[in-house]
Amino acid sequence: MDAIWWLLTIGLMVVGLVGTVVPLLPGTVLILAGAALNHFALGSIGWGTLLGLTALMLLAQVLDFVSGAAGAKYFGATRWGAIGGILGAVVGIFFGILGLFIGPLVGAVAGELLGGRGILPAGKSGWGTFLGTTAGLIGKVAIGVIMVAWFAIAALVGAVR
Repeated sequence: MDAIWWLLTIGLMVVGLVGTVVPLLPGTVLILAGAALNHFALGSIGWGTLLGLTALMLLAQVLDFVSGAAGAKYFGATRWGAIGGILGAVVGIFFGILGLFIGPLVGAVAGELLGGRGILPAGKSGWGTFLGTTAGLIGKVAIGVIMVAWFAIAALVGAVR
């Protein structure tokens, strides 16, 4: 029976790592779910690890939510650009990985143009959205890898005891 729990744990973590990049898959949430499943079914990790992984998952969610907007704001986006970037991100989800990057960029530029800004300031806002989104994605993947590594180390240490 332990093997089934381990397969479920590893499966959730692998799908979670994929989900840090693929749209509509809550990557770090699935990694945490795998760790929680393991904790309650097998007890391979302690509460400290589970709480630490929860904190990392929350950090990844915040990073994912604010990275594109922070990049846009840093490069001078207005409210129109921010709204366009959010709408572009939502539409981009349906176009795979490429849509994750292009959607917010196109949305921010379109929002700025609709808001009355010229092409250069709109392009600058779009570029900031693109950079912020890219940085957020890289950060989310890094956090996912850290979560899986932390779990693996904690589980190995727990098995040695």
